[in-house]
Amino acid sequence: MVSFEQFLIQDPLDNYGDRELYNTKFKPLIEAYNKRLEESILDEYKITLPKSRDELIAEQFDAVDYLYSAKLLSEREFEITDTSATEIVAKIAAGEWTAVEVFTAYAKRATIAHQFTNCAHELFTQEGLERAKELDAYQKENDGKTVGPLHGLPISLKEFVSLEGKITHGGYAAFVENVAEKDSVTAHILRKLGAVFYIRTTQPLTLMQLDSENNYSGFTKNPFNLLLSSGGSSSGEGAVVSFGGSTLGVGSDIGGSIRSPAAFSGCHGFRPTTRRISNLGNVANYSGQESVSPVTGPLARSVADLELFMKAYINSGKPWDMDTWSLPKLWKDVAKPDVKQLTIAVVKDDGLVRVSPPIRRALAEVVAKLEAAGVKIIELKQKNSKLAYETVHKMYCCDGNYESRSLIAKSGEPIPRLTQWSLNYGEGAKMYNCAENRQLNMIRDDLRNEYNDYFVANNVDFILSPAYNNVAPHSGEIYNWSYTSIFNILDLPTLAFQTGLKQDPELDVWTEEDKNYTYRSDLEQLENENYKPDEFKGAPIALQLSARRYFDEELLAAGKAIIDDILKVDLFKH
Repeated sequence: MVSFEQFLIQDPLDNYGDRELYNTKFKPLIEAYNKRLEESILDEYKITLPKSRDELIAEQFDAVDYLYSAKLLSEREFEITDTSATEIVAKIAAGEWTAVEVFTAYAKRATIAHQFTNCAHELFTQEGLERAKELDAYQKENDGKTVGPLHGLPISLKEFVSLEGKITHGGYAAFVENVAEKDSVTAHILRKLGAVFYIRTTQPLTLMQLDSENNYSGFTKNPFNLLLSSGGSSSGEGAVVSFGGSTLGVGSDIGGSIRSPAAFSGCHGFRPTTRRISNLGNVANYSGQESVSPVTGPLARSVADLELFMKAYINSGKPWDMDTWSLPKLWKDVAKPDVKQLTIAVVKDDGLVRVSPPIRRALAEVVAKLEAAGVKIIELKQKNSKLAYETVHKMYCCDGNYESRSLIAKSGEPIPRLTQWSLNYGEGAKMYNCAENRQLNMIRDDLRNEYNDYFVANNVDFILSPAYNNVAPHSGEIYNWSYTSIFNILDLPTLAFQTGLKQDPELDVWTEEDKNYTYRSDLEQLENENYKPDEFKGAPIALQLSARRYFDEELLAAGKAIIDDILKVDLFKH
């Protein structure tokens, strides 16, 4: 039997602070913080859950289905919140809809999402309403002119994205009284372009896990099956966007933290190449991390909306004027490709962890549809996935967990289970010297060139792969991120997308051959044994598509051709 604890050997976890300090000083502050969140739920947006939350979780309750069947919104509110961001800005610009009516509908749906999934760290609906009124007034006073390409769009933010005058804690108890002096660069740009902010969403302690647990809010749940995880670390973003409570969500990704919540929760998520979207001003524990850089990017219910975000943010926002790290590279207009000219390399197994039956089924069905549409399919058997996995994990902890330890020790807060796991990545508490860190970077660069050579030599346009070896896992039970972190160390733009399929307990079962399988590692056994078909009912099934470095525009263009035209996935229909 494989146990979680046997992996906790690289960091003794014994010098992260004083629990008495946490209980006497910080826990009461967090309780007050959470009380303010509870009080911020407007009476008119409160709902009565059909059963207790614990009962709904045990029943694998589908909150999205209930939203429609119980008619928790009016017909008009459903119409607005089931319209894409691209269409909404066009309707507002044309004077067909107002920013206020759009905001009101989304704020209500987001608040309902929180009551089911626990996706919010902060709700400030009244402030968002005032902003929407200002935008409508501006448009009226300026003969229909809008303030920018995102005028009136209700946009959700991962909590660690700083907003002026608001507590920004990044999941750390030590920052429970940390009030941001100004907006982060990304928040500033989005506000300038016309976005309306009203909800900031959950993330795990340290951000270094594909789940949501922290000492503020515990776990965020999957809107399509409340037993399961919403993913992480952009946990609340996956839940609120998939539930339809936000037109666009802003997350971050250093090992899969945009793609995991999008894939698990039921929307699309885009990890851009580094330096396209600014990280400056965010509250996180990755300061100075350049061996494997974090990226900020969008989550949405359509690829066109992801493209809207990227083009507006880059071309109108010009982040390089406020952040020298940001690349001064405009977003190009790229037409959808002729799919008959595409070659896609498919990863069915990365050599580390076998995929579960629903992922296997999705790969087979998507590949069959691509081939029927004329796409050339070849199989990619990754040679150095183990080396990449081990190297990126060493990079995550190459400071010996010094920064994480310092921030946790300031409060002495309890360390959640998966944060303990992430602190044991690589060599955990070992602090690398400069020469050792450079060696890791050399391995990284060799891997990048290996993959680039593969793209060129084989005329490959994109790589299709699982976004995880399973559908959304049970809360607190996700250990492997080899399928996502590979693209962080390679720095390849990657789109996690919904296939339109859901887990089926009757179809997605282990075969007799599967049951006689010999595990290649304890990690693989731990992950595979977690998949029991009856416990993942209706979980969204997602995959991911990756392109060459800085071929971001081509990737989203192809995403529209594949997801919209071939797979015919429409996340606005229920």
